[in-house]
Amino acid sequence: MIKDYHQRDHVTRKGRLLYTSKKPDRLDEERGREVWTMTRHKDGRRSLMSHGEIDDRPSVLRFVHLTANADWSPIDAFVRISVGDEFRGSGWYRFANGIAECETVTALEGRMSQRVPYTGKCPGFGGHAIQNDGWVCAALDLSKPGEPQSYVQLISSTDHRGATGPTIAQATPTIVYVRDEEITVGAGTFTAHHFQFIGVEGLLEEHPPYNVWTTTDGDYIFLKGQVDGYMQTYYELVELREGL
Repeated sequence: MIKDYHQRDHVTRKGRLLYTSKKPDRLDEERGREVWTMTRHKDGRRSLMSHGEIDDRPSVLRFVHLTANADWSPIDAFVRISVGDEFRGSGWYRFANGIAECETVTALEGRMSQRVPYTGKCPGFGGHAIQNDGWVCAALDLSKPGEPQSYVQLISSTDHRGATGPTIAQATPTIVYVRDEEITVGAGTFTAHHFQFIGVEGLLEEHPPYNVWTTTDGDYIFLKGQVDGYMQTYYELVELREGL
């Protein structure tokens, strides 16, 4: 119960994702995990804090904090990554007044400052958290099912595991909104938006087709996803709860 001298205008949700393999010799083997907290403010701003781990050598440990406006345009972000249990880099990002800027320190490049101009609304930002992939889908027009939609997105790394940088880089995903479906995952049964990434230009390696399902409640919570091709990875929301 919120007493009259308390104020709580935000909603907080917490989730846990399981990363597994779909390769025949590793079928359903756990290969990583992610815990995240999302806060939605009354004006529609959302903040995501994600801690992700990939066990495949060289292992990746990633911390991502991203805040976006109600229209999903990014406000600021922080990314810190370790690879093989050694520091790889950390960076702070800000998006405002037609400029995306970041201040980073990496093990390979040292200290860097970047300023990248953009026009209009800032494109979304991808920090390589899997829950962040759900937010990427929020940019799509749901009135165009089956129609490929492409847009430029700023990302922290062009490596598909997010294991380089962090810096400001660009990628262009092409995504199709397929339809709404009822699905069951470890966290429960949901009506879900089904999206398919049919390509992502700008990455170091070609990204195979990637099917993603998110909630339809406006928060675009990542429910499950599967990458085909040479990756053969699977991601599933196994826990979801309200509040801290």
